[in-house]
Amino acid sequence: MKPILYALGAVALVTLAACGKSEAPVAAGSAPSAVAPPAMPELRVAIDPTYEPFTYKTPNGQPTGFDVDIAEALCNEIQRKCVYVEQVWDSMIPGLQARKYDVIISSMSITDERKQVVDFSDKYYNTPSRIVVKADTPFTDLESLKGKRIGVLKGSTQERYAMGELRPVGVNVIAYEAQDQVYLDIRSGRLDGTVADSVEVTGGFLSKPEGEGYGFVGPVLSDVKYYGYGVGVAMRKGEDQLREQINAAIQAIRANGVYETVSKKYFDFDVYGD
Repeated sequence: MKPILYALGAVALVTLAACGKSEAPVAAGSAPSAVAPPAMPELRVAIDPTYEPFTYKTPNGQPTGFDVDIAEALCNEIQRKCVYVEQVWDSMIPGLQARKYDVIISSMSITDERKQVVDFSDKYYNTPSRIVVKADTPFTDLESLKGKRIGVLKGSTQERYAMGELRPVGVNVIAYEAQDQVYLDIRSGRLDGTVADSVEVTGGFLSKPEGEGYGFVGPVLSDVKYYGYGVGVAMRKGEDQLREQINAAIQAIRANGVYETVSKKYFDFDVYGD
């Protein structure tokens, strides 16, 4: 009987060994399955999607625009995945400081006032602002706008300009949570005009049917006292490594043609500016 027991034991050992293998046999000539690459770390990007053509939404609700395309290009360079967080403009910086997101890439101008509380990358574009009213509005100087109701984006450089230059000469300055709300109230007759980025107001209002009969008055507005030094990526103070990475990424997309490709998608001029 012993020889039979030994044989049964040997069979059992072979069976157990076979059961312990975790891999299925690979057929001759077949390649092993590919290992999925590790997921890229996220970069949470704050946007205010009411600022066409810089940041707005497609009909199906997806964020798009020049700012968004630039954000994607920068994320690609630094090997991060952009995740967008919508935020009303006036609470952009408080939300950043509260760590609701990592950066702001939403047409935020680099101003001395803002630099006291956040850090900025190098600029990635620079466009001036203008005053917009009805085309037949008599205009000789700012005082000729006395009594007009001018809407501005709350917390914007345009609001700072309007409060510093228009309000003292008798203009009624009214702040709004979103720029598209300004255009709705112009259309309804509750406002006489706005102070806005010249490119944004052209794309978001003047070039549309509701903007017919309106136009620019006065000089180009670019005083650094109000408008700063161009638009940059804002981040929390002290995040030097991230700032250096983003600055290098801006330089890279400017050099490799990606910036030019994105720019030509939206503009027929050099939006990078002086």
